Amino acid sequence: MAAPAFALPQSQDPPKDPPQDPSKPQPAVQSKTQQPAASQPVQQQETVKPKNSKEDVEAIGNRSVGKGMNLYSLEREIGLGKQLAQEVERSSKLIDDPIVTEYVNRVGQNLVRNSDARVPFTIKVIDSDEVNAFALPGGFFYVNSGLILRAQEESELAGVMAHEISHVTARHGTKNATKGELMQLATIPLILLGPGGWAGYGIYQGLNLAIPITYLKFSRDAEREADFLGLQYMYKAGYDPNSYVTFFERIQADEKRRPGTIPKVFSSHPPTPERIENTQKEIARILPAKSEYI
Repeated sequence: MAAPAFALPQSQDPPKDPPQDPSKPQPAVQSKTQQPAASQPVQQQETVKPKNSKEDVEAIGNRSVGKGMNLYSLEREIGLGKQLAQEVERSSKLIDDPIVTEYVNRVGQNLVRNSDARVPFTIKVIDSDEVNAFALPGGFFYVNSGLILRAQEESELAGVMAHEISHVTARHGTKNATKGELMQLATIPLILLGPGGWAGYGIYQGLNLAIPITYLKFSRDAEREADFLGLQYMYKAGYDPNSYVTFFERIQADEKRRPGTIPKVFSSHPPTPERIENTQKEIARILPAKSEYI
């Protein structure tokens, strides 16, 4: 170390540069070669590149999946949901067996806790053979007994329930109303609808519920989004997302064996083969396999 230090002063007398003693200029060259270090943050940014928030499973609960044009505050949405729920419960028979209701509520609330929900959920079971479930604006959720019986595993039931929860988290019902789709119900207070006032609003297929289909029938894009989010919710809640595929493969087999057996309310959903393909792609792309599931 001392030798290079003495070599520097001596090199100032003779203008001749010393052969290889001055290794000190080297740092200047190194500092240039160090420039790649300045590009390191760019590489880090690429690897840590933030995902589209709707694809970031770890951010569930802190995402705004319901953003978009909507004239309904959450409070108004809950009030609307209460009115619609009253009509549902007037028109249908609820199951009050505590074993059934507590089971379905446990599955549902686990999904809600692992979702982007901004409202509390009330979950009830309807005595109906139809394989279906539906969630009203504001978190009023109904599961048909037919769906419970059709699901071969809890994770299949959870998959369908997660899909319906997604309609609420994405606020599809009140977005429909805001856009004025189907009767422009955004500004019509439901409380003012007198006897016969539901005429023309549509009957909810299979349950004969006289409630505006604006809140239950969604575009195929909305259904795709509900599939996309619901798959993430069931995964985050601890369920195997492949069960969602299994359920729809069975639905597809039913369609082939007995055409017309699928409830008409599913007519707005993407075709079953497309749903299966999209689900498989999403699992492969953003849902890393877990060692175990519920």
